[in-house]
Amino acid sequence: MSVIIVTGSVPARPDALDEVLRLSLEHVHRSRVEPGCLLHSVHRDVEDPNRLVFIEHWADRAALDAHFQVPASGAFVTRLRGLTTAPPTIEIYEATQLEF
Repeated sequence: MSVIIVTGSVPARPDALDEVLRLSLEHVHRSRVEPGCLLHSVHRDVEDPNRLVFIEHWADRAALDAHFQVPASGAFVTRLRGLTTAPPTIEIYEATQLEF
C-alpha cells in the first residue's frame, strides 16, 4: 500500500497574510472531508512568517486527482493570485512501505 504525500507552499504578501490564512484554513477544512484525504494541514514557516506550508496525505493518486478536480480547489488557487509574492509550489511524493 502506498500513500501520496503532497507538500506545497505559498509566500503571502505581508499586507495580505490574514486573508491568505483565512482562505488556506477554509481550503484545509473543506479538503479534510474529501474521500481519500488522510491528512491536510497548513503551517507557518518559523523562518519566514509570511510563508505558509501545506502538508497533505492521500490514500492514493486517484483521491488526489479527484481533489484537484474539485471546483473549490481551483477557486482557492485562483483566489490566492494577487495575494502572494510568488506562485505557489507543490511537490508530490509516493510513500511506500519498504521491507528491510
